[in-house]
Amino acid sequence: MNAEGAIDRGTPVTGPSAPRPSAPVRRPWTRAAALGGLVLLAALAADPAMAAIRIAGAGAGGGDFTLKTQVLVIMTLLGLLPVLVLMMTSFTRFVIVLSLLRQALGLQQGLPNRLVTGIALILTILVMRPIGAQVYEQAMLPYDSDKITLMQALAIAEKPISRFMLAQTGKSALAQIAQLSGETNVAKPEDHSFAVKLAAFTLSELKTAFQIGCMLFIPFLVIDLVVSSVLMAMGMMMLSPLVISLPLKLLLFVLVDGWTLTVNTLVSSVRGVAG
Repeated sequence: MNAEGAIDRGTPVTGPSAPRPSAPVRRPWTRAAALGGLVLLAALAADPAMAAIRIAGAGAGGGDFTLKTQVLVIMTLLGLLPVLVLMMTSFTRFVIVLSLLRQALGLQQGLPNRLVTGIALILTILVMRPIGAQVYEQAMLPYDSDKITLMQALAIAEKPISRFMLAQTGKSALAQIAQLSGETNVAKPEDHSFAVKLAAFTLSELKTAFQIGCMLFIPFLVIDLVVSSVLMAMGMMMLSPLVISLPLKLLLFVLVDGWTLTVNTLVSSVRGVAG
């Protein structure tokens, strides 16, 4: 520090001992963000409509996205990451079933929304781990090593995701969405566009979730009906049936090891995870 109280930053070092400017640092996290969180939506690039946004390179055959375009696409699609988690995995099924189970037990305040969402997220990670491993090994690692381009990585990563979604998708839902989108002349389900497969997968997940939720609701509904009938027969109409039925439902749920049965049902309902 000099006499005027200013901090002396020192004079620049020159000569042979001066540090050389470092080479540009590679940031692989940008590539991981492109494939790890948004490769599902970006798989639409395989469609003919997405080919129009490709940037022509120096060669006559065109090239991959430019750096600015890749950053723009990545930063834009990062905002859609929560939607991708909801719509392209089994998270929708899990969170709906757990919410219906909470309502059937009458534990609207006992099981907070964050807890239900956390359980559904953990189960989603458990179920989707094989799919994520395939995307990482087959698409992420070669792209991070500059062995393939971004478009090739997206095309490779789209295949295991599509196989997973088609394994959960009902034929009626796929046929309905294909008819609505005008893709009725497709020979195999794999040949549908990614948007059609995604919409059909979402409809099938909703249907499966409500089917499982209905099966979970029935035994607790029986308890509510029995308790209400007994209270009415005893003339205790001023007493809320929930006061009596809630302990009975909790007791039944604990005796049958309800959480283990519920988790086992949810995980085993997902087909084709390791395919």
